[in-house]
Amino acid sequence: MYKVHHCGAGLALAGGGIKSYVDGLLTALPEMGDRHLITSLANLDQSQYDLLHIHEGTMLADLTGQCPAVYTLHNHDSYCPSGTKYLTASQKICDRQMSYLGCTWGQIVDGCGSRRPEKILAGFQRAYSNLELLQKLGITVIANSDYVRSQLIFNGLAPEQVVTLRCGIISPRSPHEPLTKTLHQRQRILFASRIVPEKGLDWLLRSLSYVDSQIHLDIAGEGWDLPRMRKLAEQLKLGDRLTWHGWCDQEKLEDLYHQSMAVVFPSVWPEPAGLITLEAYARFRPIIASAVGGIPEHMRDRTGILVKPNDEQALAAAINDLAHNFEKSQAIGIAGHQLFEEEFTLSIHAAKLTEIYDAAIAKFCQ
Repeated sequence: MYKVHHCGAGLALAGGGIKSYVDGLLTALPEMGDRHLITSLANLDQSQYDLLHIHEGTMLADLTGQCPAVYTLHNHDSYCPSGTKYLTASQKICDRQMSYLGCTWGQIVDGCGSRRPEKILAGFQRAYSNLELLQKLGITVIANSDYVRSQLIFNGLAPEQVVTLRCGIISPRSPHEPLTKTLHQRQRILFASRIVPEKGLDWLLRSLSYVDSQIHLDIAGEGWDLPRMRKLAEQLKLGDRLTWHGWCDQEKLEDLYHQSMAVVFPSVWPEPAGLITLEAYARFRPIIASAVGGIPEHMRDRTGILVKPNDEQALAAAINDLAHNFEKSQAIGIAGHQLFEEEFTLSIHAAKLTEIYDAAIAKFCQ
């Protein structure tokens, strides 16, 4: 049995979905992988490794080609200098191919990233360096959605070099059950994410003006846009219809999932994958999500409700629909949980990942 060594220079200190995914992967593959991350490939004899699984583009430059390797792209960093694929000024998803002229215009005029020259330059250096290294190395690139795969191919990678493997997550430690009528009658919905513009909390807050007044929104998360969101909530006179929970540990977050009748995932940028959808599935909760990026790929008929981003009345209608219909809400949650068990558990993901490892090792040995 070979050993897989996972490599991520900054993941030990990072948060969010990437960190949770990699931590789960180390747990799910104990017989194949190290239980720790390699944080630097410099000065290591890579010929002694069975396979390296790279999770950060900054480490690609240190690959020597002495052993098999694969690279998982968790974000847009290898084909988008700003890393967002989102034009803030026009509130639209960017459909440009990466170029110096187009992307500079995007950052300066369309507000898709920092306007500081040093930040723009660093973004270009990162994206072009990653893409050129991947083309040169020829290693298998794992995209966490077909959307990410399409962007890699659109920007120059050969289709045969890129495979799609959608993420899996660890099942909750605490037991969850289908939505009950008692919980549904409490009329609480949950937003659990970083509070930054691209996560769409402002869209959700504005939508509450069209939502039945008895519905209460729990907001779990923190971020630099929190002051603006609090001010917006005051302007909208939402008052006691919101609870700001701030950062939540896992136990608190499980409680919030348990007491919710639905989870709302209103991202307006093209999420590479969108793990909140899977988090809701694993807890039998219906999910209302925006139809952007890789999110729709994690949903099927009857497992959730997709809404066009920034459509306040459509989002409100979806929330009201679930609030008025217990049977529908419960059925969506059950269907989502079934889909999770069939496709998105970490053990299923890990089994598919080992096939990619086997193929990479076989290709290297040819």
